[in-house]
Amino acid sequence: MGFSYIMDMHVHSDHSFDGNHSCMLLCESAVSKGIDAIAITDHCEIDSKTLDFRAFSTNQYFESYKAKKFFEGELLVMQGLEIGQAVYNKPLAESILNARKYDFILGSIHNLENMPDFYYLDYGKYDVYELLGRYFDTVYELCLWNRFDSLAHLTYPLRYIKGRAKIDVDLSKFSDKIEAILGLLVKNRKALEINTSGLFQEINETLPDKNIIKLFRDLGGEYITVGSDSHYHQKIGAGIEQGLALAKECGFDSTVIYQNREPLSVPIE
Repeated sequence: MGFSYIMDMHVHSDHSFDGNHSCMLLCESAVSKGIDAIAITDHCEIDSKTLDFRAFSTNQYFESYKAKKFFEGELLVMQGLEIGQAVYNKPLAESILNARKYDFILGSIHNLENMPDFYYLDYGKYDVYELLGRYFDTVYELCLWNRFDSLAHLTYPLRYIKGRAKIDVDLSKFSDKIEAILGLLVKNRKALEINTSGLFQEINETLPDKNIIKLFRDLGGEYITVGSDSHYHQKIGAGIEQGLALAKECGFDSTVIYQNREPLSVPIE
């Protein structure tokens, strides 16, 4: 790979509802690709009506811990979660975070309250600007909650609105909301994720895109994480080099990894 240190800070194992491979297989694949570090960040969707949160968090933590110890010295494995929709049940989200000593927590919003994931919506039946306005308001509330380390895929709905449904969106209509979100990240010294999954989907861009990443830097953003959002072992590390190059282009000289919820700077070189 073209960079001296490659990390993938957003990876899903088979403990995610849409994951496919074990923590051990994910790590084996990362090692085979010359990756230095991964964060196993399985979905913990706080508004799920079917997830057994106690069993999930216990099993996921145990399996990621085994992988962490087995690959010690060969691959840095960070134990993490992607906490989805935490603001819909903050006490539950906080109880899950308090129960284990995680390395890294992604914060995300995948759906509006009492609605399906943006993945499932038929956008011919909705006003996409109304949906996006509510989405960014919810992300802002998530940033006020402030119990995560990095904000995942800020422009998540565009995967499906712009990518799959081919609906052009003028994001400038939400410039105030986006800047307010980024401002909170800066104020609270949180990271913004460059999610590279979109590079291999119909949207063909990172989530968020270059303009938002650059704005985050201009507002004083310190921390960037880069993650593939892989749900298959074969896709670990996909797009990470492009993500690092984009971070560099936007003015970042380093990215961060996390241990015990503390950011550690890694030069982009």
